[in-house]
Amino acid sequence: MAARSYGQYCGVTTAVELIGERWALLIVRDLLVGPRRYTDLKVGLPRIPTNILSTRLKELQEGGVVRRVPLHGCGLVYELTPYGRALEPVMLALGRWGFQSMGDPDEGDVVTPDSLTMALRTAFRAERATPLDVELHVGDVALRAIVHDGVLAVVQLAPPAPPVGGAVPPGDPEAVIVAGPGIRHLIAGDVTPAEAIAQDLVAVVRGDERILNDFAQTFHIAPLAA
Repeated sequence: MAARSYGQYCGVTTAVELIGERWALLIVRDLLVGPRRYTDLKVGLPRIPTNILSTRLKELQEGGVVRRVPLHGCGLVYELTPYGRALEPVMLALGRWGFQSMGDPDEGDVVTPDSLTMALRTAFRAERATPLDVELHVGDVALRAIVHDGVLAVVQLAPPAPPVGGAVPPGDPEAVIVAGPGIRHLIAGDVTPAEAIAQDLVAVVRGDERILNDFAQTFHIAPLAA
């Protein structure tokens, strides 16, 4: 439990005391992607001081959100408990809410494999998804996103990390998409796929450019109702 107490008997208060300390939610975000070693968490959160990372992990373990377990080939890793994994719909909803206020990145802001993986999961709309198999590059991060029968699987390709999403599927993807932060305009529906290409927000460097129509239909965050 975090040292700070708000002195109120309320479920929201208890939740904030468990996961409301600085960096705690981002640790949970990365662990929702998969188990991580301490060093993996530090790489994924490059600005977190090591003493704060250690403290947050200890607090999350004491709160029953995180546990430390052996993982074959990786030694001891941190993973979410079932109680911690129950935060997933909350995190996805929070990501959609925060998306509404995202502007251009500040200097030094980075995209990590785990943050991009969760961004895709946040924007994924199973009810309107079409079959899809694309490789997505944003900066140094490369992912393979596969949609089959309304289910999204994301395999992290680069930079190297403990395997997430299983082994890379055989064969080539339908298309390779290269994008920058401006891809958010496509996901928001502010621009059409053709406009996104014309404005150099995204580029389909291999495959049919029409794949972006399926991508935009499958990954979409609508504006919040007024």
